[in-house]
Amino acid sequence: MTTGDRLHFIGNATTVVTLGSFTLLTDPNFLHRGQRAYLGWGLWTRRLTDPALEPEQLPPLDAVLLSHLHGDHFDRVAKARLDRSPPVLSTPEAVRRLDSWGFDGQALRTWQEHTLTKDGEELRVTAVPGIHARGLLGKMLPPVMGSIVEHVVGGEVRRRIYFSGDTLTGSHVDEVRERFPGIDAAVVHLGGTRVLFRTVTMDAPMGVDFVERCRPAVVVPVHHDDYTVFRSPVSDFEARARERGLQAKLRRPAHGDVVSLVPTTG
Repeated sequence: MTTGDRLHFIGNATTVVTLGSFTLLTDPNFLHRGQRAYLGWGLWTRRLTDPALEPEQLPPLDAVLLSHLHGDHFDRVAKARLDRSPPVLSTPEAVRRLDSWGFDGQALRTWQEHTLTKDGEELRVTAVPGIHARGLLGKMLPPVMGSIVEHVVGGEVRRRIYFSGDTLTGSHVDEVRERFPGIDAAVVHLGGTRVLFRTVTMDAPMGVDFVERCRPAVVVPVHHDDYTVFRSPVSDFEARARERGLQAKLRRPAHGDVVSLVPTTG
């Protein structure tokens, strides 16, 4: 069993992340194989996999980190069965809806921080830019945020994790790197999602470009094989990463796997 700072992969972009004494849930999606997630504008996608855990099997949570409010990131199962006690950190647009459902939404605008404290430790979450799509389609899709999550002990950052969210790559990633150098691990949303004939999450070339821009020590690919809208297999990302000679350690979890977020292990 992997111990220390780690990520338990539940499926799609849903993970349980442990940093020090803190436990985070990301993008809660608990639909089962064959069920459909609503993407807005009359668009649906069918799930091809089952989640590794049910909501009732989750450990006690300190917070939920939600990149945006799409049906494959926060679904009707999460709405009905998630514990409403932990704060849900997300975009202002998502929080307005979450609050109406009885959750403790905490809105974060770009570069805004939210800090949790426990037993002399801090977990600092900073919203960073995300671009789900460009042009007109970008205005049709819900706003999305990436996140930098830092575990702070004694005033010093001991671990820094970048959650990409459903973003395309680009110069906004350079700005994240400039503001947050020394990224220990990046949890990267891939899949090359196609909506209305446009790519709205990173395919293999975009994903490699993203990693080259933010330069994490560890890369954990997620969000790549769970739904019918995905068009870019994670194997293509792995092959292109090898071709480019990426220095980051690639840790690809299967559903239910736990991987370390510590650069020096594994």
